[in-house]
Amino acid sequence: MTERSEQVAIITGASSGIGEAAALALAGKGVKLVLAARRADRLKDLTRRVKDAGGQALPVTCDVVDRGQVARVVQTAQNEFGRIDILINNAGIMPLAPMAKCRMDDWDAEIDVNIKGLLYGIGCALPIMLEQKTGHIINVSSVAGRLIFPNAAVYCGTKHAVHAISEGLRSELAAQSKEDGNRIRVTVIAPGVVATELIGSVRDEESRKGTEGFYHSFRQPLLSEDIAASILYAIEAPPHVDVNEILIRPVEQTI
Repeated sequence: MTERSEQVAIITGASSGIGEAAALALAGKGVKLVLAARRADRLKDLTRRVKDAGGQALPVTCDVVDRGQVARVVQTAQNEFGRIDILINNAGIMPLAPMAKCRMDDWDAEIDVNIKGLLYGIGCALPIMLEQKTGHIINVSSVAGRLIFPNAAVYCGTKHAVHAISEGLRSELAAQSKEDGNRIRVTVIAPGVVATELIGSVRDEESRKGTEGFYHSFRQPLLSEDIAASILYAIEAPPHVDVNEILIRPVEQTI
């Protein structure tokens, strides 16, 4: 197993929320980071904080809907550090709205970011992990990947896809492991209500107000640091242990 201080992690959606918390948590363990997100200023600030704490990080501005930009992130990690041990597919949006409103631009955006962006990350990083015969792909999903909520049909559909893709990949890699001894693991992290900027991607005014009311009904929603701790748990499991899924909700969440 590669020593933690020699490991390299790529994190998409790293400029805030879960991605930012995961970056700081991994940096605290000595993992070298390649941080990807659209907001260059946020990435620059996060990179500075990681370096001030003694860690290593490279910021790469990236919109995961662009396959070429995702490939550039992965190539940067390979060129600068020579390997990729962890890929955290965290970038995601949640533009909730009733299906009857037919917000097809939102549907396209959800599919492009939540499904295709994740697939681009896997498609670019997996060949390197297969060559190394080691790696860990962590896909951030949602409780919406297990349940269906009103006004969230397309979002739930994208997160169900994350679960299906992850399990299919895990199964294929497990079968291959018997042949070539690879130790490539796949984990789905499925949070419930987390206090992040995700609500900001709800562009339908009525749905946004309803979502804000739901989130504000919790005395203590999950924090991004709680999800980062779950990611660390999966990563720090012994190399023969594949933590396939972590479903995590606030104590108050009933659904």
